[in-house]
Amino acid sequence: MPDNRRILLVEDDVLIGMMLVDMFDALGLPEPAQATSNAEALAIIAAEPLAGALIDINLGDEKGWPIADALAERGIPFAFTTGGGDQIPAPHTHRRLVTKPFRIGDIEQAIGEFAAG
Repeated sequence: MPDNRRILLVEDDVLIGMMLVDMFDALGLPEPAQATSNAEALAIIAAEPLAGALIDINLGDEKGWPIADALAERGIPFAFTTGGGDQIPAPHTHRRLVTKPFRIGDIEQAIGEFAAG
């Protein structure tokens, strides 16, 4: 990352979140800011500068669309993650979609795009 801002990781499955944190560590990235819901993610977005975000589309009974909208309003790059079958709303169809099961190369590429702009 070109600066010290963190990546926001929004994932409601604890084990998947732990695996992603391990991937960040393996890639030599700082520990990500973590949220499991829209409310938690929106609070982090409001509280600290971010370099980008990975947003799980399905967060329990919620969808991650409010997070995507808040990041887009602030010009913060992000990618969606999903187990599959989700339709991304029109304002965000140009965003990268990383599907589960995650491969470290896919995560590295998505995060690399944040730094590239």
